[in-house]
Amino acid sequence: MRATPSPSRFTASAHGHDDEPSAPRLRRRPADRARVTVPPAGAPAAPRRGGVALVTSLLGFTVITVDVSAVNIALPAIRDSLSGGMAGLQWVVDAYTLMFAALMLSAGALADRAGARRAYCWGVALFTLASLGCALAPGIGMLVGARVAQGAAAAVVMPASLALIRHAYDDARARARAIALWTVGGSVAMAAGPVLGGLLTDSVGWRAVFLLNLPVGAVILGLLVRVPPFPRRPAALDGGGQLTAVLALAGLAFTVIEGGHLGWTSGPVLAAAALAVACGYAFRVLEARHHQPMVPPGMLMDRWVAVPLMVGFAVNAAFYGGIFLLGLYYQQLRGMSGIAAGLMFVPMSAAVTATNLVSPRLAERIGRRPVIVAGQLVFTAAMLAMLPLAAHTPVWLVLVLLLPLSVGGALAVPALTALLMDAVPQERAGTASGLLNSLRQTGGALGVALFGSLLSGPGGAFSLSGMRVGLLAVAGLLLVTAALSRLLLPRG
Repeated sequence: MRATPSPSRFTASAHGHDDEPSAPRLRRRPADRARVTVPPAGAPAAPRRGGVALVTSLLGFTVITVDVSAVNIALPAIRDSLSGGMAGLQWVVDAYTLMFAALMLSAGALADRAGARRAYCWGVALFTLASLGCALAPGIGMLVGARVAQGAAAAVVMPASLALIRHAYDDARARARAIALWTVGGSVAMAAGPVLGGLLTDSVGWRAVFLLNLPVGAVILGLLVRVPPFPRRPAALDGGGQLTAVLALAGLAFTVIEGGHLGWTSGPVLAAAALAVACGYAFRVLEARHHQPMVPPGMLMDRWVAVPLMVGFAVNAAFYGGIFLLGLYYQQLRGMSGIAAGLMFVPMSAAVTATNLVSPRLAERIGRRPVIVAGQLVFTAAMLAMLPLAAHTPVWLVLVLLLPLSVGGALAVPALTALLMDAVPQERAGTASGLLNSLRQTGGALGVALFGSLLSGPGGAFSLSGMRVGLLAVAGLLLVTAALSRLLLPRG
């Protein structure tokens, strides 16, 4: 039998206290525990507090999800308005995703340290202000800078939104239902994002995609007033590790994005590659020496942790790279409007939602490893199925060919997430979850960078040959991670 990772390797202190003063608690004798406690006059009922916390959390998760998928549809309009070229469009997407990925490593600790409600308030406020900055950006540089701030804010909102639900619902069943609604809300937001982005871009302009976040942010901040303060704990913040992680990912992204435009042997690209390697090594050294590292080195030595992380990276590289590719394919090569391009994503999003619901049951019946491997093989088939796409491929055939893209990741991710959560001690579940989300976002960012560097043909035209090279590269990566899953993961 496989040895369970020793909890002592990952143990962190967790002495909780409130983020705001609260009334002293009365001690009760054992006999008093069965009595019904009457809340003070004017205090909201527990279910009502939970409902407000759920709505507040769901709105935040929805707005950061919609922002990702809606912006993909607005990219051609942004290029025409700000003249950023293909590299500029890649940075508009990846500036958000990379900060989201890098700061996800320590955002959970920030939420614990500041208190879930306070951290959520900070994240939503920053996201709203950054959205205003995006909408008012006069050039591509300012837009990318505002997207960096948006990504940083989203990294705080994501774990804090789940923490709101966790603290608001004491009953396990009620909490499970609330988390299920939170998850479905994300799927619906992903489906609605392209349609909403196309509608706003065609009718009002691409800036409206970001302006929409302002009233939503105001509503969230108003609802937070009705959410009670939650416990916090003195979680350590690893500043050195966080800085080196951001620099390593930024250097890697610059290398992939600009290498296709400036040349792989150009000075800036070589310098960015050197920065990525140096900061990656520094991150490893700092984490090994820190008393409470963001990523305990022993965690990454466990194959039950390392393999799911690699699979999550590969799956998101394929999915978000594919979404970026399709948004440009529909509008640049086929000449579709933003609304029509957005509607093309609706069947995909519906299939993703349905598969997410089926995947856990399938894993219970046949085991997690077969489901994880099958998901990656389906995703590989999706990359290969898109190879014949051309300007005049019938729309119905395009939708059929894209079905594997909808199913592959949705099949694999729930099973690999459950496997990862079982592989780490309970007190490190949050760290493992943050690490998985960080690697998935990094994979998505590099997938966009790869496709973007290949899609730009002569004169900025959409390159079908570049598209096919990217599809084959990602298919090869998925085959490698599928083989590793088959060889190194347990069946159960």
